[in-house]
Amino acid sequence: MWIEREISKTLKTLAQKRPAILLTGCRQSGKTSLLKHEFPELPYVTLDVPLYAEEAAIAGDIFLKKFKRPLIIDEIQYAPELLRHIKVEIDKNRQTNGQFFITGSQKFSLMEGVSESLAGRIGIITLHTLSLKEIKEFYGESSREHLIWYIFLGGYPELHAAELKPHEFFDDYIATYLERDVRQMINIKNIHFFNTFLRLLALRSGQLLSLQSLASQIGVSGHTVKSWLSILEISNIVYLLHPYYENIGKRLVKTPKIYFLDTGLLLYLLGIRSQDELLDSPLLGNIFETVCLGQIVRYYENKGIRLDLYFYRDAYGHEVDFVIPTGGKLILIESKWLYPLDKRKELFSSIKNVIPENKIQKKVLLTSHNEQATFENNLCLAGCFEPAIFLESD
Repeated sequence: MWIEREISKTLKTLAQKRPAILLTGCRQSGKTSLLKHEFPELPYVTLDVPLYAEEAAIAGDIFLKKFKRPLIIDEIQYAPELLRHIKVEIDKNRQTNGQFFITGSQKFSLMEGVSESLAGRIGIITLHTLSLKEIKEFYGESSREHLIWYIFLGGYPELHAAELKPHEFFDDYIATYLERDVRQMINIKNIHFFNTFLRLLALRSGQLLSLQSLASQIGVSGHTVKSWLSILEISNIVYLLHPYYENIGKRLVKTPKIYFLDTGLLLYLLGIRSQDELLDSPLLGNIFETVCLGQIVRYYENKGIRLDLYFYRDAYGHEVDFVIPTGGKLILIESKWLYPLDKRKELFSSIKNVIPENKIQKKVLLTSHNEQATFENNLCLAGCFEPAIFLESD
């Protein structure tokens, strides 16, 4: 079973413009499968094999001579030393694009090597787990019931391909992530504390994040929590949304908000084991806001577009879930699982004296019903299945 990925077009376009492509993304987002599907004729090597990783790290020039070009190199984080040898190979024939297709799940350790070794030679894109649009186009469904099913299951391709039960998949995913990846990144003395950190962080998805509060609850230092958060962020497990405060003269909240990028993983960490439990959860509003954030992120990154996304909140209670600057104006987005349309005029009323109307391109209400409508004062109603409808310019 193959589910078409929106990023495929971006990948192919970039391969015509750069000698090397680095495809990053969380573990099991489908990076290897995508490259093999789009370029089935190319030779492939994975550095997940210790013998290959050791050879690539110690004698990268000899290692590369074993393979024809173009070449797919999987899991580069296990031998980042290979990047400088890739640079040498590229510079022998700088005008030829699409020479190397590289994947990496731990881009925090890769980016330094990339910037040092492959500046100007590599295109970098991020593959997230499946989007609602990808799921919709595969299954042909865009109902509210299908949205609930997607939120519960999440977007990891293997969950859909193998029809695994979420708790079985995530039991293994968390264990692998904790025992293999995280231990390699930093020296975690007590993995139980990190496990607790994950679950406490899940409770905060869609909310302001206080690192000190988290640290106190777990019983570790603020520095430790900050380092753990960095690992999750740069591994594309969570997303930190920062406040928008350009040219607005109010007292603003400067604390970021935290979101998990896959709701299946989020619900697993929250202990939600059925769709009924999801619908009964007091966190449903925050979970839906997390879904909306995830679809916006996927829309832009699947197109290879730099993400410019914020939230607005000030000390007086004025708040907007998502703010997107575009063309000198702002797209304002509110997410509501359910919202009575007869109260739509109240939706953005709290910020009407804060953000001038002529600064706003459009106001968007995202709900759990996949309906579309346009109302007065640049307000539109939309669902999450087609982000282009509310993100692209009219």
